[in-house]
Amino acid sequence: MDENEKTVPEEELTEFSLEDIMREFSGGSDDLLSDEITPELLADFPQLEYLTDTPVSDAPAAGGEPDVLVWNPTEKEAPAQNLGDTQAFTPIGSAGTESAGDTVRIDTAEVRAKTEKPLTGDTVKFTPIGESTPEPAPEPFSADWEPQYEEPIGEYVPPEPIIFRPRSRLGELKRKLMEGPEQRYYALSEQGVGKLQIALFVSMLIVVLAVASIVLHRLDMVRENRMRLLVFGELFAMLLSVTLCWERLADGVAGLFKGRFNTDTLLLFSLIACVADGVYCLQQVKVPFCAAFCLQSLMCLWSEYQKRSTELCQMDTLRKATRLSRISKAPDCHEGRPGFYVSEGQPEDFMDTYSVPSAPEKALNRFALIALLLSVAVAVAAGIRGGVQAGIRTWSAAILAACPATMLICQSRPMWTLQRRLHRFGSVICGWQGVRAAAGKAAVPLSDEDLLPAGSVKINGVKFYSGRNPDTILAYASAVISESGSCLAPLFEHMVTSRRAQTYELEEFKSYGTEGCGGMICGESVLVGTQEFLRKMGVEPHPGTRVNQAVYVSIDGEFSCVIALAFGKLKGVSAGLASLCAQRRLSPMLATNNFVLDEAFIRSKFHVDTRRIAFPQSEEREKLAAWKPEPEQSATCALTTQDGLAGAAFAITGARAMRIAAIAGAAVHILGGVVGLAAVLVLTLTNRVDLLTPANLLLLELIWAVPGLMISEWTRNI
Repeated sequence: MDENEKTVPEEELTEFSLEDIMREFSGGSDDLLSDEITPELLADFPQLEYLTDTPVSDAPAAGGEPDVLVWNPTEKEAPAQNLGDTQAFTPIGSAGTESAGDTVRIDTAEVRAKTEKPLTGDTVKFTPIGESTPEPAPEPFSADWEPQYEEPIGEYVPPEPIIFRPRSRLGELKRKLMEGPEQRYYALSEQGVGKLQIALFVSMLIVVLAVASIVLHRLDMVRENRMRLLVFGELFAMLLSVTLCWERLADGVAGLFKGRFNTDTLLLFSLIACVADGVYCLQQVKVPFCAAFCLQSLMCLWSEYQKRSTELCQMDTLRKATRLSRISKAPDCHEGRPGFYVSEGQPEDFMDTYSVPSAPEKALNRFALIALLLSVAVAVAAGIRGGVQAGIRTWSAAILAACPATMLICQSRPMWTLQRRLHRFGSVICGWQGVRAAAGKAAVPLSDEDLLPAGSVKINGVKFYSGRNPDTILAYASAVISESGSCLAPLFEHMVTSRRAQTYELEEFKSYGTEGCGGMICGESVLVGTQEFLRKMGVEPHPGTRVNQAVYVSIDGEFSCVIALAFGKLKGVSAGLASLCAQRRLSPMLATNNFVLDEAFIRSKFHVDTRRIAFPQSEEREKLAAWKPEPEQSATCALTTQDGLAGAAFAITGARAMRIAAIAGAAVHILGGVVGLAAVLVLTLTNRVDLLTPANLLLLELIWAVPGLMISEWTRNI
């Protein structure tokens, strides 16, 4: 007992009977049992449901006061047993129970709640005496839970949660870009192009001085006593040029040990021939062919600068990408013709192919080896006829004539020129493999997103011509436009949402090709399309309506409204479409049934010759839009990091221009080398070696440089 609890003396206690207690609880009523414990009340307790017809005994219990009510299931009136301060009822069918039976406690608060008469004071729980409360079952799949099986089924392993990472693909792309293009970009940045630019400037000055000396000698403006100084100056200029391009010459030496022969190796043998010739010229006071070698050294440095700048530009384009789209070419696009399509790209598509030597470059390397052998043959023939000195001088002239100076830049300059323009559109060409894949006849399917990208179209105004609710008209038109898959769908949906209009479901949809579409909404026919389309369908627009770039809506045969459209500046789309139309073997094809994009709209908006664009029938357009080739059948042409038609179009046309420029450049310079060798051979056999002067050889180099530079400019205008 608590220390603070006070003890009441026994003589001060007052005895109360059960009737007094019941009367106190019932607010003074004498018939509590008859009013409160009724058959209807007992019906709320299933275990006492069968006791409704049995009377209650109020006989006094043995030993005195009637403080116990006993429900005897076998006798109508039975003496109550003294169970203490408990109201007990003995359920029927309690076999084998004690004399007190199965006692049930009654919660008086619950009784009062069911009779809508609240009780105050102590409550008595309604729970069978002797029955233990069952323990709660362990939670399934917890440490204490065990399945009820005869044989164990093993330990339960809960499934791993699915982690939703919306930026996981971007993170994976960035990881690949950091391991590939970005790492290569910083490696090239450490080398830089500043030293190459300085070397180029110095080499250009050397070439100017060497050429000026040759011109002065040709014009007989050099005194006899200054000839030795002139020869020495030419040799010094040649050696200074060697120090500027020593890396390329070192690559030529390394190529010999690796069994590879290229233009750098040919330049190395040219240096050997010119040095040998310069020694004899210094002894005999003759002008050597050093000016031509200095010009070739300048082109060699320029080629190195172009290659490094091109690679830096490509890596910079890729490392800044937040998405990569692959431009591929696959067969059987339209009428057996292959076509281009855009899919998801990976950095490996570029990194594995961009440094592979091209076919024209390989052809030039083979020609370099052949030119070396032919020049040696011409030198041997000249040596037999005129001696060792004549042979060395002829070899020097022949090997320089076999390699026009612009041969060293005929492959690097077109790609350098092209990539500088593609960098603005976020595109890169996947090496020679991409250049070769873009060649040939092909179709270019154009979707409405290509011609009308997001944000380029706006609502210029809406005018209603019927008595319907304007919100209902716009909601009907939006439902039809959304079902058609047009690029105008987001615009109409935003307009309906901003007006807080009710949306409707389209019951039937029907496409009428390139003029319009329609459907059934709430039992009414809805037509959306051009003005001519409504007239063909029997709906006459309002006479004062003369809006060309607009959407016309008809509901249940009644002209309802016209929605004028405004188009923003689409310079990138216009330039890309014009570039595609300029290629003779490319066929742009409209692959959408958007009624806004008709031939007149494309001609006026994009300022292109629509005769070069194909407008197939509605069924063929649906096939073009659903054309999804297998990746195994596709050849990757380029990667683009930006949305829109411009990046993909310039990548395709640029790759085709690059292929033509590379092949034509290689062919022209091989022809120039053959002509130069033939000229030296003819002069040797006709004993006209006096015509093999440094001025004539330099003039030959400059003549072949003109077509070489012009061809390498072809990729600038795409």
